[in-house]
This record gives sequence, C-alpha cells and structure tokens, in this order.
Amino acid sequence: MERQRWSSRAAFILAAIGSAAGLGNAIRFPYVAYSNGGGAFLIPYFVALLTAGVPLLVMEFAIGQKNQAGAPTALGRIKKGFEGFGWWQVICAFVIVCYYAVIMSWICNYLVGSLNVAWGSEPMRYFTEDVLKVSDSPGNLSGFSLPVLLGLIVTWVAVYLILRKGTESVGKVIGYTVAAPVVLLLILIIRAVTLPGAMEGLNYFLKPDFAALLTPRVWIEAYTQVFYSLSLAMAIMYAYASYMPEDSDITNNALIIVFADASVSFLAGLAIFGTLGHMSLTQGVPIQDVAIGGIRLSFDVFPTAINALPGGPVMVGLFGFVFFATLLTLGIDSTFSLVEAVITAVADKWKLNKHKTTVAVILVMALFSLIYATKAGLFWVDLVDHYINSYGLIIAGIIEAVLIGWFYNTDSLREYFNPISEIKFGKWWNYMIKIIPFILFVLLAVYFVQDIQTPYEGYDSIYQWLGGWGLLIGVGILSIIITKIKAGDKSTGLSKSVEL
Repeated sequence: MERQRWSSRAAFILAAIGSAAGLGNAIRFPYVAYSNGGGAFLIPYFVALLTAGVPLLVMEFAIGQKNQAGAPTALGRIKKGFEGFGWWQVICAFVIVCYYAVIMSWICNYLVGSLNVAWGSEPMRYFTEDVLKVSDSPGNLSGFSLPVLLGLIVTWVAVYLILRKGTESVGKVIGYTVAAPVVLLLILIIRAVTLPGAMEGLNYFLKPDFAALLTPRVWIEAYTQVFYSLSLAMAIMYAYASYMPEDSDITNNALIIVFADASVSFLAGLAIFGTLGHMSLTQGVPIQDVAIGGIRLSFDVFPTAINALPGGPVMVGLFGFVFFATLLTLGIDSTFSLVEAVITAVADKWKLNKHKTTVAVILVMALFSLIYATKAGLFWVDLVDHYINSYGLIIAGIIEAVLIGWFYNTDSLREYFNPISEIKFGKWWNYMIKIIPFILFVLLAVYFVQDIQTPYEGYDSIYQWLGGWGLLIGVGILSIIITKIKAGDKSTGLSKSVEL
C-alpha cells in the first residue's frame, strides 16, 4: 500500500506547528513566565529551546522520515528492541488525548455561552455547577454532565472529519486552524493593550528579574515548558515526518516550527497579561493576586476579566467569543495530532487500512474519554494530567534520549539528515542528545520530591497511591527496556557535509 504524503512542505510545517502550539502556549507559558522572573524567564526558555527542543525535534523528524513509519515501527527499524519504547509514547498520546478532548468540550460550552455571557458575574460557579456539575470526589462519578457530553461528541466528530482522509483532509484544514489563532491572538492583544492598566500587566510579564536566574526552579520550568509545548515524546512528530519524502529538509523545518511555537507563546503572554493588568486595576488588587494558572485562568480569571471590559454586554460577549475561539483553534490541532500519532502507529504495525483504523481508534478513544464527561471528570482530568505530564512524558523523554544517545550511533543519524538539510548540525547535536537525559532526570526527581512532600492538590491517599504506582511501573519498564538492549555495530563514517 502506497504511503500517504503531505500535499506540500508547507502543509507539513503547518501541521507540526499546529500540534506544537496548543493550550499550553496560551495558558501555561504566560503563567510560568510571570512566576519565574518575568522577562528574565525568556533567557532560560530560549536556552532550553536550543539545547533540548531543537535537538530532540530534529531527532524525531529524522527517525520518522528516514524509516517512513510511526514511532514504534520507526524505532524498531533503528535498532531491534527499540519498538517497545515507541509504544510507550503512543500510550502517552492515547491517555493525553482522551482528557484533552473533554477540555475541548469545556471550551465549546464557553464559546456558545459567550454569545449571551452565560457565566454572568460568577464564572467559576458557572464552570463547576452549570457546565461540569462537579461531584464531591473522584470516586463519585454521579452520571454524565449533559453539556460536557454533548461538547465531547462534537469534538470527536470534528476530529474524525479532519482525519477521515489522512494527510489529504488534514492539509485542507490546517491552514485555517493554524492561521486563525494567530489572527485571534492579534485581536486580543490589540484590545488588551488599549485597556486601562494594561501596561502594568505587560510590565509584570516582561520586566526581567535577573536574580531569578540563580534559582534552579526557573531553569527546570523552562525545560519543562519546552518539552511539553513542542509535543516531544508523544509519537506525533515521528508520525508527521513519516509522511514526508525521505529527502526532505529536516533541520530547517525543525527550526521554523520551534520558533513559530515560541512566537505563539509570547503573543499569548501579551494578550493574557494586558487583560490581567486591567483586571488588577478595576479590582484594586496587585496583579500577583489576580493571575492564577491552569484551568482557573481559562474558565474563571479570564472570564472575570472580560466582564470588567468597557463597552457593555456586546463587547464582553464579543471579546469572550474571540478568547474561547482562540483556545478552540489552538487546541483542535493538538487534539487531532495526538489521535494521528496513535492511528499511524497502529496502521503501520499491522498494515491496516488507514480509514478503518481511523474510525476504530477514534471510537475507542471516545469511549475512554467518557469518564471525563462524568460529574467527577474535573478531578480525573486534573489527576491524570498531573501524572502523565509530570512523570509519563518525562520518563518517555529520558528513554528516548537514552536509547538514541547512548545505545545508537548518533553520527549515522546525523549523516542522514545533514546532506538533505539546508542547515547542517555539528557534533554538538550528538552531545546534546546524550546530555538531555540528565536534564530530564532532574525534572523527574524534582517533581517526585515535591509530590512526596506535599500530596498533589490535597487528593486522598488512594489517588496519590495510584499515581505513585504509575511512576514505579514506568521506572520498571525503563529498566527492562535498557537491560534488553544489545550493543549493535556502529558506523564509523563521518559526514562530508559542511557543518555549523
């Protein structure tokens, strides 16, 4: 069966940018930046982009493109025994997209609600009681929340329609879904910076606190943001690259995607903090008492800020619609890219029909996502997101870099992508692939110590216990994979390309 292809290089780049630039850019980046030195955070952030983001993205592109397959099959062709790790990444993508889809459902509800400012003067009450209908604990499912269930159905139908013809149908929509959030962000920025108090918010976001650079936490947060934002170790970039011809430029594509992703994060920061500055002024409180990260920023803090905008209900509804449309267009690309990563892996492994695989995978994912549409869904989104991000993906990143950096001849991979790329990479790329596991291990250790010292969000011990066992199982699998790797022949040839 002939492999699908992107219609053009631009389609591939836009698809990868769409996957990378998601809700983490709009919500997590601004909060992490302001809480870690403001403008000074940009220094470790760009260091992390160059030392971890670019090397790992190039590595994933090279492996996927060279072997013309999704993560498990491509890694298995690199070296016998590597395939199992590829399935780890696929499982991570599967778990993430099941709860990511329900977050898209929440956004859909707020998008519709913005037409009449349904959240009123109490956005958090609207979120927890009217939309989610939250129960009292993770163990009390209490049936489905109808608004969330309907939004979830809409989300999965949209994902199917986008993926039904593979790269062909994705290529037709990706230009709109990538361009739309940029245009919407610009609208948000223009409105935000013209609000009274906006400069105070922007100053808080951008003013450097260079003393923060001496704090290890700032550097840890920078690497964490880069790792999550670029969709690394989720099997996505292997899959997307596998649909490119084997002689396509790799390093240039990776650099475009990395810096486009960073630009979206920066634009989101301007929009968020310009608005929060106005909110700080109208409420008469310091901005550090207003800006709250994560879910509350999207569904409580920002709707509250929107309510304070001058112009009456029409302006509030319009600005609210633009904000949630931005989140929706940012999130949909990441959603279907996660699904595509799983579809590609399954179809490649068992040589299945792509369309039938797409239908089957989406149906299975939709069934698993139903738990998040229950009235305990918020608790489970919070718990699963914490453990899969804090542990699952970091472990995946460690394994990925260890396998390629320490158990494979990285020179042979560099000799593949350098001749076909406009920008050549030197030996520094090999060294970074070897060093990245140690950086990620520090992240893992810090998160683990924090969880031991302070139970996450005060959840009962049974849920902490489940998360802890997930971590132990992950470490166990890591040990088994490494011990089963057999040393192979290593190429000693050196690239004759000019290196930078």
